[in-house]
Amino acid sequence: MAGKPKKQDPVDSQELAAELGISAGRINSLYAQRAKNGFPAHVDQRGRARLWDLDEVRKWHEGRQPSRLEELSLVGDPDELLNASQVAKVLGYKNKSQITTYLKEHPGYFPEPDEVEHLGTYTRKWWRRRTIAEWRASRPGKGKRAGAARQAPALPDVPADGDPDELLSGSQTAALLGFKSLNSFSSSRSQGNLPLLDETDGLTPLGKSAWTRRRVCEQKAQRG
Repeated sequence: MAGKPKKQDPVDSQELAAELGISAGRINSLYAQRAKNGFPAHVDQRGRARLWDLDEVRKWHEGRQPSRLEELSLVGDPDELLNASQVAKVLGYKNKSQITTYLKEHPGYFPEPDEVEHLGTYTRKWWRRRTIAEWRASRPGKGKRAGAARQAPALPDVPADGDPDELLSGSQTAALLGFKSLNSFSSSRSQGNLPLLDETDGLTPLGKSAWTRRRVCEQKAQRG
């Protein structure tokens, strides 16, 4: 007589994430919100790691219909990239036009994109969840007008006659080109108005795009 199949060992968040096709961070977020979403309780622990019954979580996942807004919640992988439409949804705006307004009309108020994707004549901007979460936490309160501009950080004084091979950060490049803020420079570049800066010459110590003073001066001369 055949015996019962052996019950599968409990799995941790990494194994669960791989099985369900979502991030381990998302698993932990769902668990933290279990009082609202019914996510199964863990059945054991391995050191500090929680362990779940895989079949139990599978059944929960298959029968669940999460809302689009919840899927785009800022509670998730902090490094996941969101486009303007997704950012608008998690912030409760009707569409991405509010994000566009912030970027164009209120330099320095809304964070510049973490990444810009160039698609021919069109560009797509991406923000990390962490970037939006930090902005939301520090933005003006309800007592202030949501669209009120904050003072943009002052740009540094950058001479044009320095070492031509010196790498300049975005703020330094914006200053040398005559922009009033880093955001206005980033916006102009993302729109294809600074073709010589489409390619970068290196990265700053913080991993941001950088260009040589020679390239920036050539772009400045081209702009006239």
